Parts: sequence; C-alpha cells; structure tokens
Amino acid sequence: MSASTLLLLSATALLVAALPLVWVLSARDTNRYRKLTRVAMFLTFDLVVFGAFTRLTDSGLGCPDWPGCYGLANPFLAHEHIAQAEALLPTGPVTMFKAWIEMIHRTFAMVIGLLAIWLVAWSWKRWRAAPAPGAPHAPGLPLAILGWICLTGAFGRWTVTLKLQPVIVTGHLLLGMGALALFTWLASRQDAPAPAAAPAPAQGGLRRWAAAAGIIVALQVALGGWVSTNYATLACTEYPQCAGQWVPPMDMEHGFTLWRELGKTAAGHYLPFAALTAIHWVHRNFALVVFVVAGYTAARAARVAALRPLARGIGLVLGAQALTGITTIYLSSPLAVAVLHNAGAALLVMFFTMLNYRAKSLPSPA
Repeated sequence: MSASTLLLLSATALLVAALPLVWVLSARDTNRYRKLTRVAMFLTFDLVVFGAFTRLTDSGLGCPDWPGCYGLANPFLAHEHIAQAEALLPTGPVTMFKAWIEMIHRTFAMVIGLLAIWLVAWSWKRWRAAPAPGAPHAPGLPLAILGWICLTGAFGRWTVTLKLQPVIVTGHLLLGMGALALFTWLASRQDAPAPAAAPAPAQGGLRRWAAAAGIIVALQVALGGWVSTNYATLACTEYPQCAGQWVPPMDMEHGFTLWRELGKTAAGHYLPFAALTAIHWVHRNFALVVFVVAGYTAARAARVAALRPLARGIGLVLGAQALTGITTIYLSSPLAVAVLHNAGAALLVMFFTMLNYRAKSLPSPA
C-alpha cells in the first residue's frame, strides 16, 4: 500500500475523530476528561453493534485486503476493482454496498483508537500534574485500553487475511466486547469512589455473584459469536425443541474444533450439519444459565438502593434478549432483530461491568 493511501486513510480517521473531540473540548462540563471517557464508551458500543451489522450482512470481505480497499483508501477510489468483482459474483462477498460497510467499520475502529491515544495523553498530563495512586485519571488503564485496541485491530486484519476463519472472527468480537468493558470500567471510575477494601458480608456475596455473572455473560457472548461466525443461527428452526427433539443428533467434536476454515472440519472436509446443530444447541441452552445467574444477581443488586436502577436495566435487557433470540429463530434471523440481539449482548457486558465496579465501590455500613 502506498504512502499516499495510508496518509488519506489516516486523514479520514482524524477528521472523523475531530468531531467528538471538538464536542468534548467545547462542552461546559468542568470535567472534560470524564466526558471523553463516556464518549469513548458510547462510540465503542456503537462500533460493536456496527461490527455485528457488518458480520450479519456478510460484509467482512467487502474489501478483500487490509487496511484499505484494493490498495486504495476507500471504495470510491476502488470502484473499478469492486465493479469487476461484483460482475463476476453479483451476490458474492465483494459488492459496492458491502465494501462501504466494511470501510466504514474500519474507519470507525481507527477513530476509537485515536480517542484512546488522546485519553492516554490526557491522563498522563493530569497524572504528572497531580500524581496519586488509584486516582481516576491514572494512565495505567488508558494505556492498557490502547494496547487492547491495537490487538483488536490485529484480529480485524486477520479476519480479512484468513478469510473469516471462525476462531479469528469470534476472537475479534470478544476483543471488541473487552474494549467496551474496559472503557465502561474507565468511565465508571470517573464517577464512583475507589473500591472498598473490606465490604460487609452481604456485599461480599454480591461481589462474588456479580463477578460470576460477568464471566457467564462473557462465555455466552463467545458462544453467540461462535454461532454467528459459523452461520449456525438457523440450525434449529423451532423453540424450545430442535428438529422435534430436546436433544437432537449433534457433532460436538467438529462443531467445537476451534482452528479450522469456515465451513470446514480440521481435516478440510465440509462441516456436517450436526456440527452446526451442536453449536446452536449449546448457545441456546447456556442462555438459560445466563438468565438464571444474571437474573438472580440483578435481584440481589436491587436490594441496594444505589444499584437498583442498574439492576432494573439488567432485568429489562435479559427479557429483551430472550425475546429477540426466540424471534430470530422463528422469523429466520431477520437482520434488524439479529442486530438488536447483538446490541443486547453489548448492553449486558456494559451493565455487568458497571455492576462489578459499583459493587466493589460500596462502602461497608456502620
């Protein structure tokens, strides 16, 4: 890729990133650093949802190289190459529509990276002015976030170069959700006091439940990503049974072999349908575990007045996830509902990150 193309890509990302930065810097909020962390969290949530839209519209290879499109900075400049590919395969992986979706997603990701760099610089400046261990503006977490985003970008590149290999695409999703959780933790740290060192026994129990629920939600996100990246969403077209059985024929071994090509077994053969059924069935039934553990954790959190609004939000999102998940099956995975289901998963990641931070920050009652 030429230097001019890289320069144009960078200039585009800088121009887009300037919009939220100018908005933050011109705000009347006395704590603009806190405002920037919230903006970064909100935009990362949007990026995760748009990434789901990119995946669900099969736009992951809309530009079959990285970071540009046919070695150029945008699909407009690569119009001739895209038109040739689309003429050969009108419904294939490369179309003008898919190319724009993919490049918008990449530009959006670069914007988040630039915001992370700005947060590191800003936190370091504040830290030098007022160093204090455990301060909300300490640069350690912003630095970790920047490194995490760089790793996420690497997985984005491998998603393209390895032709949508399921474990890479799922890893890219999990890293994106992890970035959302890190930004949410950073934003929460600007509002809540430092974690309490010695919680009351009841609060200690809530901490443990919040941590367990967060881990279970993360596992379910991984399973959901594995369903999506293997195109196993419609392996079962009824609920609660699958193919008229509670436990249908399944091939767990091939379904959960991680390192393999899309649609293939590790040996290079076509993936049997029973493997797709296994992937779908495990995700569907693990959702019941999530619903029970996350619901119980939210119920415990609702007993604490400071956590009650957050607990209600978790309950609403859990209900919405059940509804959109079942609707996806019965309506053959309509795009809007599938995107909403992914957005609900991202909200659960945000809410349980907030819950874990706030549960740690609760002071011990006298």
